[in-house]
Amino acid sequence: MPAHAIRPIALFFLGLLFSGIGIAPGVRASTLQTTSGDIAVSNLESSLRAAWSDYLRFARKNGAPGRIVQIEQLKAQFLGDMESPDRLDHLAAELRRREPEAGETYLLSARIAAYLHRFEEAEADLRQAGRRGVRASMTEPVRLSIQQATGKGLAEVLAVRRRRAQTISSIDELLPLAALLVDLGEYEEADRLYARALAQYRDVSPFPPAWVCFQRGVLWGERMPAPQPDRARRYYEMALAYLPAYVPARVHLAELYARRGALARAEALLTPGARRGDPESRWRLAQVLKEQGRAREAQEQLLGARASYDRLLARHELAFADHAAEFYLGDGNDALRALSLARRNLANRPTLRAFELAHEAAVRVGERRLAASLLAEARARLGNTKAFQVSTLARARTGHPAEKNPHAP
Repeated sequence: MPAHAIRPIALFFLGLLFSGIGIAPGVRASTLQTTSGDIAVSNLESSLRAAWSDYLRFARKNGAPGRIVQIEQLKAQFLGDMESPDRLDHLAAELRRREPEAGETYLLSARIAAYLHRFEEAEADLRQAGRRGVRASMTEPVRLSIQQATGKGLAEVLAVRRRRAQTISSIDELLPLAALLVDLGEYEEADRLYARALAQYRDVSPFPPAWVCFQRGVLWGERMPAPQPDRARRYYEMALAYLPAYVPARVHLAELYARRGALARAEALLTPGARRGDPESRWRLAQVLKEQGRAREAQEQLLGARASYDRLLARHELAFADHAAEFYLGDGNDALRALSLARRNLANRPTLRAFELAHEAAVRVGERRLAASLLAEARARLGNTKAFQVSTLARARTGHPAEKNPHAP
């Protein structure tokens, strides 16, 4: 099970996301001494209201637009706020209207576009920012995030990431490097970096350590050649100890509980996100309810998940195409739509997971020629990476369903 739809791109903006938010301390006992997760969420909401108020009253004074982008991305990534993408788009439009010649307008617009997987638009905005005097040191993190998210020029990105991590050695440099190493199949090195980032973290915000624990859960539960579900479960539980409202961690942990038959615990984890309209929470809750024999409730949640995906796709298709494709390949029961979304996603970001998803959808609808073409292209692009070698595509037969790699998650 992959991470939530638009959240992966947020992983590459950590230095931008976690700085300057002003979480007030309210220390509790945990692995690290951080602000209580509930207090941190309350403070985040207050900071967002203040930032929007400052922007509406004073425009750029006090750096309000940058704070808004930081906080809205945190809300979407961690709390499953489905309205944040709309508000970010509104902010980008307002910046262009109010200050169309300012370099910062285009830098922030690039960050927003990249976050929503509109990568060509983001690259154009970065060029405009550079022409208006924005320093390369300011645009480089966004440029790297785009290359990493789209799987382009990864050798260059890896070299730059390693250099930045050696020079700066902060959590916001270590985590994007670890995420890239996971994508390349360098799992053990990535896990060491995650551990190092957590060990040297000294701030009070619970968001970064919660994210590190979540990513280690994904790594050990889904990406390692030999997954360890119990170890993954412990990391997800640690993430929720830091941040109880962390929606993706709840979804992933609920799936592990459901597989063990702990359906009541899975339901309790998924219900808050489902009530807020998070489509994957609703989808997974439908599965749990169906397992409990509560078919009517399950159908209600499934229809709700479909409605949530449809609404998000209408506004931000590129940001949600991959997860919506997975939904329609599964309980959404529309393989043709899944294939269309998967191909749209692949054209936008030709990563290994995008190839796997498009190939699976092509096979499902009987498009064997397309499946063979996708498989050949994936091997040409990514066949020399360790991640490909343990993927479902590594042993797939041309135009046939992938033979499950016993070492793949």
